[in-house]
This record gives sequence, C-alpha cells and structure tokens, in this order.
Amino acid sequence: MDLIDEPPSNTPEFTVSDLSGAVKRTLEGEFGRVRVRGEVGRVVIARTGHMYFDLKDDRAVIAGVSWKGQVARMQVRPEEGMEVIATGRLTTFAPQSKYQLQVESVEPAGAGALMAMLDARRKALAAEGLFDAGRKRRLPYLPRVVGVVTSPQGAVIRDILHRLSDRFGVHVLVWPVAVQGQACAPQVAKAIEGFNALPKGGPIPRPDVLIVARGGGSIEDLWGFNEEIVVRAAAASDIPLISAVGHETDTTLIDHASDQRAPTPTAAAEMAVPVLADLLAHMANLDGRLVRGGAQSVALRRQRLRDLGRALPRPENLLAPAMQRFDQWAERVPGSLRAALQSKRQELRSAGAGLRPTTLLGQIARGQDRLGAQVARADRAALARLENAGAKLSRADRMRPDMLTVPIARGADALASNAQRAERAAKARLDTLGTRLAALERLRQSLGYPATLKRGYAVVRDDAGGVLTSAKAAGQAGALKVEFADGEIDALPGKRPKPAKGAAPKPEQGSLF
Repeated sequence: MDLIDEPPSNTPEFTVSDLSGAVKRTLEGEFGRVRVRGEVGRVVIARTGHMYFDLKDDRAVIAGVSWKGQVARMQVRPEEGMEVIATGRLTTFAPQSKYQLQVESVEPAGAGALMAMLDARRKALAAEGLFDAGRKRRLPYLPRVVGVVTSPQGAVIRDILHRLSDRFGVHVLVWPVAVQGQACAPQVAKAIEGFNALPKGGPIPRPDVLIVARGGGSIEDLWGFNEEIVVRAAAASDIPLISAVGHETDTTLIDHASDQRAPTPTAAAEMAVPVLADLLAHMANLDGRLVRGGAQSVALRRQRLRDLGRALPRPENLLAPAMQRFDQWAERVPGSLRAALQSKRQELRSAGAGLRPTTLLGQIARGQDRLGAQVARADRAALARLENAGAKLSRADRMRPDMLTVPIARGADALASNAQRAERAAKARLDTLGTRLAALERLRQSLGYPATLKRGYAVVRDDAGGVLTSAKAAGQAGALKVEFADGEIDALPGKRPKPAKGAAPKPEQGSLF
C-alpha cells in the first residue's frame, strides 16, 4: 500500500518556548499592575528567602510569589487565614505552565472566613470544658499495643512504624482512614470510637495508647481535624490519645482535645514508647546498684561488728577474777581439812578421857567413821566446786569474736541468692521481649511493600514518579511505569475511561483570551 503525501498546512508552527513567551507577553500586557483581594492560604518561605503563598476565595485560587527583596520591604507579611489586598504584577511561570501574581506589597483586609469560623468553634468547644487541662491523662510508660489512625499510604505510617521498631518493638494496630476531604472527619471519629469499643482481653488486643497522625498541608487539607465530630470523639476517648496532625506550626482543634500533642508523626511515636537501649542501660545500672548496695551493707555490718567488739572486754579480763577465786579456794582447802581434823581429834581426846577402853575404842571407831564421812563430803564438795569453775572457764575460753559473724554470713548468702534470682528474671524478660520483637519483624516483612509485590501485585506510576490509583488518572498520564517485584517496565496509557451513565459532562475550560 503506497503512502499518500498530505499537502502542507498554512497554519504556523510554534515552539513550546515561543508559545509560552507569547502567552506571557499577552497576559502581562493585558493586566499589568493589579490589586487582588483574597484569603491567604498556605505560606511557604524558601531557604533563599523567597515567599510563596496562595490567594483564594470561595471559587478560585491564584498562586502568589514575593522575592526576597520584596519580602524584606513588606510592612505586613501574609499569614495563613488572613484576608489581604495584594498589589503586584500578573505573570506566568513557564516551567509549570501556570500564571501567578508577583506580589510587591500586602495590606490586611480582614481575618478570613475560615479562620473566623475556626475561632468561633474553638471558643464554643472550650466553653464546654473539652479542652480543660484537668481532664487530660498521662500516657502509659510502656504500652503493649499502639493504635494508629492515619492513611495506609504515604510517608506518615512508614515513619511511625520505623520509629516504633527502632525504639521498642510493640504490637501496632492501624485503622486506615481518609486524612482530607469530606470523608476525613467521620472516618477519623469512627476509628477513635472503634478502638475504644474493643473489649479488654478480646481476640483483637485493645490499644494502650492511640496516635492520630497526618502530614502537613494547608488549612483546607487539615480542616477535617477541626470538625466538631472529631474533637468530641477525641475528648471522649478512654484510651490516652496523641495528636500528630501537620507540622509543628500547624494547629487543629483535635490538638486541644487530645491528651498530648506531638509536633510531627515521628515525635508522636517517640512519645508513645521509650527506647529499649535506655531501659537496658537503666536495668544494668539498677543491677550494679544492687550489687554495690549488698557489698556495702555487708561491709558496714562487719565494721559495726568490729566496733562493737572493741567495746567488749577481753576474755582473759573476764576470766581473771574467777581464776583468782579458784586459786584462793584451792589454797584454803588443805588448811581447812587439817584444821577440821585437829578439831575433831581434840574433841575425841576430851571425850575419851573418862571412858573405858572398850567403850573408848568403840567411840573412837565411830568418831573416825564420822570424821572420815565428813572429810569425804567436804572433799566431794570442793571437787564439785573446782569442776564447776573449770567448766565455766572452758566455756568462756571457747567463746570467740568470730562466732558472732555467723548471722552476718547467712545474711550475705541470702543477699547473693536474691541478686542471682533478680539477674535470672531480668534475662528471662529480655529473652521474651526479643522473641516478640523477632515475630513482629517477620510480620512487618510479610505485610510490607516488597512482599505485596511478590504476591502478584504491581504499582503504576506516571512519568513524574507519582502513584496512580485510578483508571482516569492513568488515562490522563503521558507515560506509565509499572513496577513489579523484580523490576519496572514502561507502558503507554490506554483509552481514557468512559464516564459513568447519568454523570454530568465535565465543562470545558474557558479561554484566557
């Protein structure tokens, strides 16, 4: 089949730069210097010192930019929610094919409808006591389960999970919700109420702390967290709640009703759980203090025993009087025996002077018997006293100061046993937590982004790298990139999706000329 050459067209051809320049000259020549009244949207100051912000009303938004020198000369700087009158020139920005207002000066014109409504709602809820500091609760020191209310896509949930796993492995429950738009407020309120409705000890563990998180954005993007239904759900939550909506400079009404406000989602994860390494270091410190305290206690008791021992008299000083009395008694016994014998002999002579020989012999025999019996009794009594004194001396000699250290030694053994039991209990607890942390890591890997791709799913992106989640967005993209588990491929978009039956046709955009 032969190709038929088409006749050349008389329509002039423009390069992209020529067409962009023509639009720029037309727009700047038509409007020139203008004054625009509107409400200030999100304000961003770049590191170069340039300021970018939006001017909007209830139907349209126009981008505004002020260069570093113009910002320095401004007497009033625009803030989000202010109603202002901006003076400048209307121009275009060719790299993004958009027009913008180059603002030279800003004059305040009002507080803005959104900010006025937000302030009135804040005052009404505060009057009900929903923001009182007395009703806020302390966060649990070591929660076992953390509930997160946020979008399952985006960097917020990944930052929270990453920081929680780095600090302390806990069980995390994610309740996916829309974080902007009309569905945001009812879904967030339902998620908070759903977590609170979980029974304790049920099949799904009840969280010990909740985190409501979202990334930064304009006041319109964050408006769902200013809705009354969300504020009342946060105030009525029985579970301590951390709000982490927007960046540090963003403030929403849920921040006033929550128990704790975090400047960023990552900071919320840091508030929820402590650092495992810090806990281990604290336990090691306590273990060292326990060992040092036990050793110091034993040392103090030994020193006390030595001090008390120095105050006691020496054993030889205690025994000296008894030994001296024993020596005196031992020396007096022979003399006493001899004196008693002589006295009895003298009595015998006196009695025998007037007796007959036979009677005298009988009396002498009986007297000798009585004398012998008395001598024997005296002898036995002296020996008994000597043996008693010797036994006392022997018992006193056996008592040594080191015998008093036995109770202290038993106390030291009991203290060492308790220290070993505490060390074994701490090690068993750490082993249990390590096993649980490993199980959570395996669960995270199985539910993570790469594991999902390996199960047959794919991610579709446009030529700028943005994720496409609908057929309409894929049809409007200039080129497609499909990512599988083992790599990416390029693809062309298909036909645009047909509109649903009964849907109103999208109005065409009017001409700027």
